[in-house]
Amino acid sequence: MAALSTSKKMLKVASKLLSRRCFSTGRVLAAQQMNVRDALNSALDEEMERDERVFILGEEVAMYDGAYKVSRGLWKKYGDKRVIDTPITEMGFAGIAVGAAMNGLRPVCEFMTFNFSMQAIDQVINSAGKTFYMSAGEINVPIVFRGPNGAAAGVAAQHSQCFGAWYSHCPGLKVISPYSAEDAKGLLKAAIRDPDPVICLENEILYGTAFDMSDEALSNEFVLPIGKAKVERQGKHITLVSHSKSVDTCLEASKLLAGEGIECEVINLRSLRPLDMDTVLKSVVKTHRLITVEQGWPQCGIGAEICARVMESEVFFHLDAPAVRITGADVPMPYTKSLEIAALPQPSDVVRTVKKLLGV
Repeated sequence: MAALSTSKKMLKVASKLLSRRCFSTGRVLAAQQMNVRDALNSALDEEMERDERVFILGEEVAMYDGAYKVSRGLWKKYGDKRVIDTPITEMGFAGIAVGAAMNGLRPVCEFMTFNFSMQAIDQVINSAGKTFYMSAGEINVPIVFRGPNGAAAGVAAQHSQCFGAWYSHCPGLKVISPYSAEDAKGLLKAAIRDPDPVICLENEILYGTAFDMSDEALSNEFVLPIGKAKVERQGKHITLVSHSKSVDTCLEASKLLAGEGIECEVINLRSLRPLDMDTVLKSVVKTHRLITVEQGWPQCGIGAEICARVMESEVFFHLDAPAVRITGADVPMPYTKSLEIAALPQPSDVVRTVKKLLGV
């Protein structure tokens, strides 16, 4: 009987170890995986529980649990006063949210897509973004504008635009663009706690994508600093800089190139304003080559800004080849699937450009 009991204990221990190991790679997995949607939901829940001034408003955020289920369960938990369904009027509910922030609350304003935030651009820029400056620092506007940004799938031009360059152009705003579940949770929590207006640009395709979550990230107090990039992959031959869904494009390309002996350093910006140029410049000094990758348009884009800053710095003299941008096509997003693919950067585009810069 003692031997049988010991065997059962050994089986339990072995089972736990096996559940944490991936035999295809031999890699020990994180304690838990979480998709981006649940990470955002967790961030909202934790911050609403922590601070009674935090509330959510937007179209279908309450009874319907959100158009993309990011606010799932929060209306039932916190009630009508803290999770508020609004009429279809972005200018109206964005204005209500800005006014609430000016009066000491901490609203999280959801746009069903950032394409619709154009209806509320006056409230976002002129009211939220400029008030702290125009009041000589007397009035803070602690508000978060969040929702899906950039290309989804088969939703055509009026639902697929990336507003990273638009909003990061404006002083008075902070702009975050999460990639992974840890990014989403840590950055949204930081945004809600921030005293200034923050634009949180999410990606619809990534909502259902699962990522490893560290024990630290699962904690209620996990917060990522706004303005700090993350090196997702170490490399020595070339630097790839991107944000949001394009980070995945760069990582896929890096795997393909690694099979040919080319090691790419992949930087996930996480924040578009402020930009963490220190991390980018440090990487370029190491690799001597730079490619920026984004789904937005080329003219006045995030990549254009990064390339300009590199050119204006002493790091320019470390470049062994011109800095190059890979962007979305300079056209409104097509509806047809084949054309939509052609309009967005693919891993093959990154591979081809890397080889061209390296001369291989």
